[in-house]
Amino acid sequence: MLDHLKQTDHGTPLRVSDKEVTLEIDGVSVSVPEGTSLMRAAVDAGVRVPKLCATDSLEPFGSCRLCLVEVEGRKGYPASCTTPAEAGMKVRTQSPKLQALRKGVMELYISDHPLDCLTCSANGNCELQDMAGVTGLREVRYGLDGANHFRGDSKPAIDNSNPYFSYDASKCIVCNRCVRACEETQGTFALTISGRGFESRVSPGQGQSFMDSECVSCGACVEACPTATLQEKSIIQLGQPEHSTITTCAYCGVGCSFKAEMKGTEVVRMVPWKDGKANEGHACVKGRFAWGYATHKDRITTPMIRKGINDPWQEVSWDEAIGYAASEFRRIQAEHGRDSIGGITSSRCTNEETYLVQKLIRAAFGNNNVDTCARVCHSPTGYGLGQTYGTSAGTQTFKSVEKADVILVIGANPTDAHPVFGSRMKKRLREGAQLIVVDPRRIDLVKSPHIQARHHLQLKPGTNVAVISALAHVVVTEGLLDEAYIAERCDDKSFREWRDFVSRPENSPEAMAPVCGVPAAELRAAARLYATGNSEGVKTGHRVNAAIYYGLGVTEHAQGSTMVMGIANLAMATGNVGREGVGVNPLRGQNNVQGSCDMGSFPHELPGYRHISDSTTRTLFESAWGVTLNPEPGLRIPNMFDAAQQGTFLGLYCEGEDIVQSDPNTQHVTDSLKAMQCVVVQDIFLNETAKYAHVFLPGSSFLEKDGTFTNAERRISRVRRVMKPLAGYADWEVTQKLANALGYPMNYQHPEEIMQEIAALTPSFAGVSYEKIDRLGSVQWPCNEHTDEAGTAIMHVDKFVRGKGRFIITQYVPTDEKVTRKFPLLLTTGRILSQYNVGAQTRRTENNQWHSEDRLEIHPHDAEERGIREDDWVGIQSRAGETVLRATVTERVAPGVVYTTFHFPESGANVITTDSSDWATNCPEYKVTAVNVTRVAQPALAGADTTAPLAHQSPWQRDYSQFNQAQLEHLQAAGQSA
Repeated sequence: MLDHLKQTDHGTPLRVSDKEVTLEIDGVSVSVPEGTSLMRAAVDAGVRVPKLCATDSLEPFGSCRLCLVEVEGRKGYPASCTTPAEAGMKVRTQSPKLQALRKGVMELYISDHPLDCLTCSANGNCELQDMAGVTGLREVRYGLDGANHFRGDSKPAIDNSNPYFSYDASKCIVCNRCVRACEETQGTFALTISGRGFESRVSPGQGQSFMDSECVSCGACVEACPTATLQEKSIIQLGQPEHSTITTCAYCGVGCSFKAEMKGTEVVRMVPWKDGKANEGHACVKGRFAWGYATHKDRITTPMIRKGINDPWQEVSWDEAIGYAASEFRRIQAEHGRDSIGGITSSRCTNEETYLVQKLIRAAFGNNNVDTCARVCHSPTGYGLGQTYGTSAGTQTFKSVEKADVILVIGANPTDAHPVFGSRMKKRLREGAQLIVVDPRRIDLVKSPHIQARHHLQLKPGTNVAVISALAHVVVTEGLLDEAYIAERCDDKSFREWRDFVSRPENSPEAMAPVCGVPAAELRAAARLYATGNSEGVKTGHRVNAAIYYGLGVTEHAQGSTMVMGIANLAMATGNVGREGVGVNPLRGQNNVQGSCDMGSFPHELPGYRHISDSTTRTLFESAWGVTLNPEPGLRIPNMFDAAQQGTFLGLYCEGEDIVQSDPNTQHVTDSLKAMQCVVVQDIFLNETAKYAHVFLPGSSFLEKDGTFTNAERRISRVRRVMKPLAGYADWEVTQKLANALGYPMNYQHPEEIMQEIAALTPSFAGVSYEKIDRLGSVQWPCNEHTDEAGTAIMHVDKFVRGKGRFIITQYVPTDEKVTRKFPLLLTTGRILSQYNVGAQTRRTENNQWHSEDRLEIHPHDAEERGIREDDWVGIQSRAGETVLRATVTERVAPGVVYTTFHFPESGANVITTDSSDWATNCPEYKVTAVNVTRVAQPALAGADTTAPLAHQSPWQRDYSQFNQAQLEHLQAAGQSA
């Protein structure tokens, strides 16, 4: 267990410089990078200077006057936090005069502060309390009478509006740390200091509570506060933690590192670890606060079985549940053939757990019918980048964005879906980087405090490839290519073919503007900005760093793979691959979606993206696993569904995925599951898919397991157990039990042994080990004898993995989902900050206070045509199905486009998405669905309930309500809470 409850605070941020200066502090010689503050230099010399307003996550402010020092040969007492170290300085941090000055400052602070230390929630972890001791303050001469802001009529009420933390202004020392954290770290600018003198205090807005303000509850202000002014409610309730364990967040693909701070085996709070390479001490509302689902009353902790999906669940022992599942799988194979069963791995599970599932299917099932949820999100990334660059992953670290001059965001909403990276990006934009947003919706990055996109290409859904072709046309025809880079790094034949293709008049901005809905002038200006840093197209000869970040708005299209290759083409053509500040960067949706792909979860690939048909690779695994592997690729998820309805695929092992809620065309999914004879679901909650299951195996949350996650920057980080699995076993142990019951022996004692096997069989993981990750914090694949010890931060530095970069022609093909008189609007989908994916985790937390239902965003023009007003219930129909949602009338979407999230199962968002998919990978086209929207009769109290009016519920919603009630009754009869 790694305990980092108390981390060293250097007072001011680290400075990076090629030049060092040497000085003397309290007689100790110390050398530091030029620009380092005296305060930080003192810490390096082993000296702690008293401080209150300073912390190393924020720029120095110099307001508290506690960190005063003496510099030989200079007058006065400079603040060490704002004074840079200089060569030859002789600094004293302690003297009678400094002691007197500091004690006087502390006396003033304490004269305006409650003296309730014994009962204060920060007792034992309060910097103000610590500084009183350091300065030797023993009494306050001014007494407690007179003006103050901690008692009497002037004492403000405690703001408890936020579900996760409280704000007690009476304990505020106006150090500004929270305000600065909101500005510098988060970039929301939600806080300010209002009033003067004793009336000054932190304010989230004039007359507003924290909950009503622009605050996004990232927790940066709480982490920065040196007193109990801003305090987690869990600390107030449970008291201070006594030990901590470093682990990795189980939400999005940023992969933030956290300290799970605990009392015994009870988690008290999750604190972002400042040494975490992905997040550097920052967090979002989900990772910071929304972890209570791990012990929620809905957790299922006992295995259950039933003969038919309409039968009640029966609680059984682990051995009985595993034995029943194994016998049913063997029966099905005996009756219908070896290929009649398969499995789905999870991006919420560890690398080790995912590896075991695909191994179970290939070695114990004897087929390659394994797939993963990446099929329905980022499979086009793997295909597109593999074809062009030779590897199925992003090229950069998140930190690389700090060197970008131009940032192109396509089909991604970082501030909502990847908020910690979004904050890092916003900081770079405030420093002067230029931004281009390609999105049919006006996301927050288009315009928010202190940032504004230079160009917002508000394209029609489904026309991504038209836009990328137009941008490439400008780069080629206006002479903006990086000819030297292309000649050295790229395949000449493929480049010339691509250049000739995009140069055609039909790919010009003028030709594509009517197709994509973006004015030709905007397309030309954006292309010039990306290629040169100058949207006017003035050729200066200077190459800027231009980086591309993209999300599901790129991949979840019929031309998802085509668009990924188009992005790769554009980056190569302008020389923007292979150094810091550039690159092609997929923002992965789930915590381990990169890892699930790395581990061989696709039916055609073994771990490390090696094709199952390759005899050399197959022999390697056959020798290690002691079996003969099938050389033929297995079924993808959509193929499994089709085969189920044809009666040839009848058994499914689904670990950690809710395919009924997450996959498109819900009716098709449920019909397929109903046709199967044995569906085994392994999860922590009884999810939507479990309604069609015959065996339920309780899963474990990230707090209950050991292993690793791999984030969107290929960073492999440790997941460490902080409490025992509530059901008795971690997910990898359950898979191992099933393998043994099927007659294929697995005898791992710890996930570390599984990683050792992965490293032995996978060249890109050859240098990965728990020892190395524990020592370095994380590593990035490829990590082997050809890389640095910590792996590879930037990909394709000297050459592409495939050798020469390959340009691929990307012909725009219109989607089959076209608007018609019957379906005149285009629906696209996305995520919101407070909820995550299918909501299984976040819906069981207080995050529901921000977003308690999926809503349909509709433009005022379209709403007026249909008589729709804010909060009205509306029916949405597509070729696949129908559902009912409440409307939000907004100009964030363009006329002709509607938008919704998909976090709540009762909304049935995927009931209306079709089974149209990417031509190369079968990734569903979630982002383009032709729909009709109509106003339905409203209930008497439209705002009182988030359930659609009964009379106007879609068939899916009625089935959902009835099924949920039946499940509830079955579980209550068994003595469980659900």
